[in-house]
Amino acid sequence: MDFDPALLRTFVAVTETGGFTRAAERLHLTQSAISHQIRRLEEQVGRPLLRRTTRRLTLTEDGEDFLRHAGQILQSLDALTRRFQPSPIAGVVRFGVPENFIGDRLPNVLCQFARAFPSIRLDVSVSMSMDLRQMVEADELDLAVIIALPDSGAGTVLRRTRWVWVAADYFDVPANTSLPFAFFPPPCINRQVGISALDGTAVEWHVVFTSPSQQGLHAAILAGLAITVMAEDDVEPGMRIVDGEYGLPTLPDAEFVLIWNSLEAAPAVCEFGKLIRDLPATAPNPAPNPMRLRGA
Repeated sequence: MDFDPALLRTFVAVTETGGFTRAAERLHLTQSAISHQIRRLEEQVGRPLLRRTTRRLTLTEDGEDFLRHAGQILQSLDALTRRFQPSPIAGVVRFGVPENFIGDRLPNVLCQFARAFPSIRLDVSVSMSMDLRQMVEADELDLAVIIALPDSGAGTVLRRTRWVWVAADYFDVPANTSLPFAFFPPPCINRQVGISALDGTAVEWHVVFTSPSQQGLHAAILAGLAITVMAEDDVEPGMRIVDGEYGLPTLPDAEFVLIWNSLEAAPAVCEFGKLIRDLPATAPNPAPNPMRLRGA
């Protein structure tokens, strides 16, 4: 059987609205046209799909099965249309993002956008938040995600988190000794937040490891070399939050925000910005670790 999608849409509309009249209003057809299409569909199937009474309209057992398959077919057809429908929007989008914002979701987001807008070229820069802010201000990027202090007014808030002190599960240092730290090189807001907090205490500390890579920094922490500052969402198995230990001060909350270099962005930039803005606000939770909150 080669089912006409128009007949399938009519059948789904009748079942969702509960009658021919409302289905006709939804599809902008006459009631007689709806009745004719349902009759054609039942003739093609060779069995009744609907039970009609003076008061109600219900699905037969075959109708329930047919509705499920019809819905799947229409969803696939709609997806196929969206995939290959030509987009009138073209251009280049220069986007900046820190490693810890999208993570494993970034390839899927980029692939989704490329399929929806094949005429738009994406140039993506992965860097630290302060570098990205400077690139936006210098018109080297159209938009970027950065991590910032709360109420900074930098842009549209995408997700809220907090900065925490983090070390390896087994990290420890003798009492009354200088604390070792690992940081990104300046300019880095994680480093800035951590050092500003330490400067207000009597804690003795020194930097033992510096890396521009989040992967390198995580490796140093997991090796037990030092303590660092990171967003709570980035804490991995094998790490624990050490807030309140070793005399470490409380760190502030943080926000991931989307910033733009122009109030009148090109249509291509606006479309990509909408995609980033509509990402789920909640980041995937790290794997449970019973040692993580020790001393918090």
